Amino acid sequence: MPVHFSQQTALARRWARPRYRLAGLLFSGLGTIGLHACTSPAVQPISQSLGWEQSAFFQPPPEPDPAVVEVVERYLQTLRSRGIAPNGQGIVFQAGLSRLAMHQAQQPRSAASITKVATTVAAVEKWGLAHRFITTFYTTGTVVNGVLQGDLVIQGTGNPFFVWEEAIAVGNALTDQGITQIAGDLVIVGPFFMNYKTDGTVAGQLLRVALDSLQWPREAQMQYAELPPETPKPQVTVQGTVRVEAAVPSQATPLFRHESVNLANILKQMNIYSNNVMAQVLAESAGGADAVAQLAAQVAGVPPEEIQLINGSGLGVENRISPRASVAMLIALDQRLAAQNASITDVLPVAGRDRGGTLKDRNFPPQTLLKTGTLNGVSALAGIVPTRDRGWVWFAILNGGGDILQFRRQQDALLQAVTGVLGTGTLLDGQGGIPDEPLGDAGRILP
Repeated sequence: MPVHFSQQTALARRWARPRYRLAGLLFSGLGTIGLHACTSPAVQPISQSLGWEQSAFFQPPPEPDPAVVEVVERYLQTLRSRGIAPNGQGIVFQAGLSRLAMHQAQQPRSAASITKVATTVAAVEKWGLAHRFITTFYTTGTVVNGVLQGDLVIQGTGNPFFVWEEAIAVGNALTDQGITQIAGDLVIVGPFFMNYKTDGTVAGQLLRVALDSLQWPREAQMQYAELPPETPKPQVTVQGTVRVEAAVPSQATPLFRHESVNLANILKQMNIYSNNVMAQVLAESAGGADAVAQLAAQVAGVPPEEIQLINGSGLGVENRISPRASVAMLIALDQRLAAQNASITDVLPVAGRDRGGTLKDRNFPPQTLLKTGTLNGVSALAGIVPTRDRGWVWFAILNGGGDILQFRRQQDALLQAVTGVLGTGTLLDGQGGIPDEPLGDAGRILP
């Protein structure tokens, strides 16, 4: 796999965590010992090996790792005994620069929602974690006795996470502006989405309902119940219709703008729940499936043929990624996030911390970071399992041609077996730190 020098540095850092950090301290101490030895009259010839050089502790760990190889071989044998062909599976386990075990590592396979890792890489590369999507609200008339004598214009820029709570905050902001009724229409301009509906008219109709609490369906009421107790219930009615226009009317006056939660929060929610609409919206905003695949391969340092995408969500067996590329994308993503004072744990789910979404009812080792993927006959898993002996072990397991539930059980057992031979480590100690931002926060509505 082509690995850039900067990636090698990051990989070496991962290899050093946590066991091998001690090695650096020991080498530092040995340097002091050597300095003292040079002042002594009894100096050993430089060609003579020192005792510590023969110590097993200072020998590089084996590649591949026999214990991990044996675990993977047993896993494949178990699948074979259940009628699942080993040649339909792709596996990589890697610690830093060391490949612990591989099986058909370079063969692109149906990756399902591992595709969202590529979308995550592309989004981080294009915008950065601090990015916020702006939705601007305009009026085309004056407000008289609480009635806007004109239209409310909504100009979107592709926020994939504008949901009930955010719309309720907008309704309260309209109330604060003295607007309780809109005599005209809701006019949608640009990519405005709501509740994962990407049709502008449908999204506008949902916003119309959200602005008036007397029209709220049960789902909106349930989401409101999660907001702070003092949150008002807006009652802004729209007399006109919802229509989509190509541009903001020239006579429109800006009222306020709404900022999304930051991109880190968006990506985290997208990956925890494996939300296909959010992923596709982000991929399209980043240039489309081909652009995402090309950028992900470039960042990961793998041949472009190992990342083949038809969309950004993973829906469709034509989305094909090799296990090697899956691991390389994760390593490169962590490196990119470190440059933003963040961690891969800020954008991907972690077992034990994130209990909902696709992690529900799984039996992963503690603090395993991962992305799941599922299609008919396809089950995929990629992430990091923290170990005692080899630090962070990056992995990808791409299964095909069998029962989904059987694949999931065997994947969980495989990861447990790896920690059984390498020991259990820590992932979250000092990692991450980008806080979750509450939905419906009025502080993100600005003049």
